[in-house]
Amino acid sequence: MSTPFPFTAVVGQDDLRLALLLNAVSPAVGGVLVRGEKGTAKSTAVRALSALLPAVAVVPGCRFSCDPGSPDPACPDGPHESAAAAERPSRMVELPVGASEDRLVGALDIERALAEGVKAFEPGLLADAHRGILYVDEVNLLHDHLVDLLLDAAAMGASYVEREGVSVRHAARFLLVGTMNPEEGELRPQLLDRFGLTVEVAASREPDQRVEVVRRRLAYDDDPAGFATRWAGEEAAVRQRVVAARELLPSVRLGDGALRQIAATCAAFEVDGMRADIVMARTATALAAWAGRTDVLAEDVRQAALLALPHRRRRNPFDAPGLDEDKLDETLEEFAGEDDTDPDPDSDPDGGGPGGGGGQPAPDSGPRGGDTAARPEAGEDGAPQASGGAEQSPVRAAEPFRTKVLSVPGLGEGAAGRRSRARAEHGRTIGSRRPRGTLTKLHLAATVQAAAPHQRARGRSGPGLVVRRDDLRQAVREGREGNLVLFVVDASGSMAARQRMGAVKGAVLSLLLDAYQRRDKVGLVTFRGRDAQVALPPTSSVDAAAARLESLPTGGRTPLAAGLLKAHEVLRVERLRDPARRALVVVVTDGRATGGPEPVALAARAARLFAAEGIASVVVDCESGPVRLGLAGQLAGELGGTAVTLGELRADAIAGLVKDVRGRAA
Repeated sequence: MSTPFPFTAVVGQDDLRLALLLNAVSPAVGGVLVRGEKGTAKSTAVRALSALLPAVAVVPGCRFSCDPGSPDPACPDGPHESAAAAERPSRMVELPVGASEDRLVGALDIERALAEGVKAFEPGLLADAHRGILYVDEVNLLHDHLVDLLLDAAAMGASYVEREGVSVRHAARFLLVGTMNPEEGELRPQLLDRFGLTVEVAASREPDQRVEVVRRRLAYDDDPAGFATRWAGEEAAVRQRVVAARELLPSVRLGDGALRQIAATCAAFEVDGMRADIVMARTATALAAWAGRTDVLAEDVRQAALLALPHRRRRNPFDAPGLDEDKLDETLEEFAGEDDTDPDPDSDPDGGGPGGGGGQPAPDSGPRGGDTAARPEAGEDGAPQASGGAEQSPVRAAEPFRTKVLSVPGLGEGAAGRRSRARAEHGRTIGSRRPRGTLTKLHLAATVQAAAPHQRARGRSGPGLVVRRDDLRQAVREGREGNLVLFVVDASGSMAARQRMGAVKGAVLSLLLDAYQRRDKVGLVTFRGRDAQVALPPTSSVDAAAARLESLPTGGRTPLAAGLLKAHEVLRVERLRDPARRALVVVVTDGRATGGPEPVALAARAARLFAAEGIASVVVDCESGPVRLGLAGQLAGELGGTAVTLGELRADAIAGLVKDVRGRAA
């Protein structure tokens, strides 16, 4: 086993180290979600934490790590009676992004359960992580149903495995740590709320600190064991401090004044539900224990708010995480209680240990990128500018709205999501088949039907059903998949009327929000002037797409064919990377094509490529004014898709749109 990088050797990242240590002191805090760009020591710090946790006393031979002092009475390996205790190091178990449900929660031997009535259970990663750390790298890329199972187990402290009336339960209490790069997509707000704390990490911009990071990493790579030995003293000191804080934790007093501050802070920042209040209370108590105190102070409440609230305030992916620290300080001062005393100004409440403080920077309260131009008054009816006009500064998007569902026709087999119909692990049962490999979802009726004709030949003599491997049937289920929604946006001069471009951006922003909620990947191609460009390659980060859209300039001619050909190339490359993910192309244009020889004919030929390959498409018609040429509708016909106006995109205006999309593409 390789020597892990020492926790105390991690340079900077005070909030990250503090959040991890607080969970080591009090696992009831609820885990940590670490958000940040790649290369910021997220995984390094998490993997190093396990070396700081105390050893675990277990029942010898128990696959579920039962505590000999209070064994789980429902343990599948039990009952444990007066067993001698054994000791092992605290574990850190990693959950791979591509793990199956059976790998996470464990699996029952269905064949033995049906034929013999035996609960033959193979434990999963949740059992391995009991009384240790469960680490999920790239948790935002984990399938939603696995995240739900994971967080339910973390909340209840137990894992339940049920298959056709046969069930197994075992304890599963662990420190849950997830890391993610927001550029690769966000977690749903409901899932964000299930993580106790969150921290934002970024690489330091200080040259001296970056030099120290490189120096330590090179020294570790050259001699991991020697490097760890040099940091052994600091590691032992922090380990001892964790043990002392755990012992002190039950004695920490959370006074009424601190509780009032916690409740007032959660109310002031309008967080949903009561989980935030509970997490803040547990975090503030752990902070006091970590500092060696038995009273929770206002500074503990403030630090708890900075760790527990930012991710609970996000209503959609376009909201910037973080807290207004001035508002936080005003709330704490207003509700300061009599039992909150100031610490000795000469003391160090954080004890000088790793992660000893430091709040998160205040969020940028200014407008989003690209929102620097004031919105001038538009001309009457938003008449378009000349096709060859000069480039105009970015226009602010109109307010987003709820859109109707645009889906890809047919039945896919892509990644789990919420847009189009697909064969899936979860959903309604539509049939059965013979299992390929391990049986995961038993179709009981089909299994009994397959086994029933052979009972006499198999010598059945009692009430039990004689079931063999060939009789087992896997349930075939239909659920929903996520798609690649590729936006092809016309940014030419004919679209440059500011009022209209603001409405166009608002419509695309609305579709992006819908894509986020439906777990899609998104991409953005724009065309203007002489060519087209990929403004954003396919990604799960819809907020990145929104930022590119917001700063999009307009002006110049309309190379519609170039935009379509660029989109076709993006789809070709993406099919090689992810062949199971189907695409939905959303072309946002007024249908005009200018520039170069025969621009209209060239655009039509480019559009027919999409129709020939059966790629689902929708054209959002942005044409305005009293005289309409219907060019967007003609383009939709060449694409084999359908055309809708900006107004028809609203959820209450296009009830028949999905049928139209399916009918055109069928």
